[in-house]
Amino acid sequence: MYNYKKVVIMKNRTLEELDLKTIWHPCTQMKDHEFLPIIPIKSAKGVYLYDFDGNKYIDAISSWWVNLFGHSNDYINSKVKEQLETLEHVILAGFTHKPAVDLANKLVAISPTKLEKVFFADNGSSAVEIALKMSYHYFKNIGLQKDVFLSLTNSYHGETIGALSVGDVELYKDTYKPLLIKNIQTPVPIDKSNKATNIALLALEKILQKEGNKISAFIIEPLIQGAGNMHMYSPDYLKGARELTKKYNVHLIADEIMTGFGRTGTMFACEQANIIPDFMLLSKGLTGGYLPLSVVLTTNKVYNAFYCDYSEHKAFLHSHSYTGNPLACSAALATLDIFEKNNIIEKNREKSKYILKKLERFKKLKNVDNIRQTGMVSALTIKGYTPNDRIGLQVYKYALQKGVLLRPLGNTIYFMPPYVITYNELDKVFEIAYEAIERLK
Repeated sequence: MYNYKKVVIMKNRTLEELDLKTIWHPCTQMKDHEFLPIIPIKSAKGVYLYDFDGNKYIDAISSWWVNLFGHSNDYINSKVKEQLETLEHVILAGFTHKPAVDLANKLVAISPTKLEKVFFADNGSSAVEIALKMSYHYFKNIGLQKDVFLSLTNSYHGETIGALSVGDVELYKDTYKPLLIKNIQTPVPIDKSNKATNIALLALEKILQKEGNKISAFIIEPLIQGAGNMHMYSPDYLKGARELTKKYNVHLIADEIMTGFGRTGTMFACEQANIIPDFMLLSKGLTGGYLPLSVVLTTNKVYNAFYCDYSEHKAFLHSHSYTGNPLACSAALATLDIFEKNNIIEKNREKSKYILKKLERFKKLKNVDNIRQTGMVSALTIKGYTPNDRIGLQVYKYALQKGVLLRPLGNTIYFMPPYVITYNELDKVFEIAYEAIERLK
């Protein structure tokens, strides 16, 4: 008899072997794959990933925080296919196209007032680099030398050199310290309390008083520090930081690469503080998790400082080959359509309440601490273990065996599912996570 399952397993193993011969995976110690299998994914639909053995996994982390409306979403699929029939890509210098124009205008319309110019790139780290360069170059164009940047402790903004410079996750940064640009760090509020907020704002003002004439921009992840173990703080800090940066003539860069597009309970995290940054960075969920794309939104004031005759040499010379890619822009437009047509933010708020109830159960576990939530992002910390215990890896392996993809940050277990996840699927995710933590030794 023809054994279909055996053939599929053979293909799965073959793919894994070929992968390990040639692919160097991101954020991975490749030696781990001597004992930790790589899982080849054959297809995906909704919140599920399917491997070649016929197993399925709930994608509880939105494939590194990018997927909003499920894998292989019918509507986004149709719009990308439609675009593919007319224009796949064209240079954006000296040329333009309708998806880029439509997307730029739509982003300006839904972003904070005064963010009226859109600069396209193709990933989050690139957006950070662009904003840093743009801020420094702006001050240079108006006759000021401000070549230092300011960021929060425990922050993460990407892994290219400039982005790494303004981050504070040692695991990523320490090796490359000799290569980094000038950056100062100010303490992040330790929690969401008024006391923590005020202490952090006092520290920020002291730095700005002393170094403000040298600092070009203060870059922050609004409300949630993603790779910094999903640390969360109050919107009041954003409000105070905006006031202080204006007072000391320092740009504010809102890195909404992870927090944008409904993750925090509003379309953009900055809305919860009612602030307008000088730059807002968007990527990840921008295309619904389909294609690489990022944007830097900024003000006409910044834009006008670069607007000049050729002989003045004030132009912003920064480019990426796939800047404003039409397929990516079409995916982004389709994603924004879904937000508009389906009342997603309001539905997410109801789902967030349900998630908060599910988190209550974890308070029973003696090895769990600091249960937290902001919008559709929730997290908890497993306590009582050292980094060498690799507790996160134990949780990851157990959850995979039970059909759930979790990818802990050290001892932090977090949940950031696609918005289309059902209540029954949420039940399974939190049940498996609870079991994984409860069985730890």
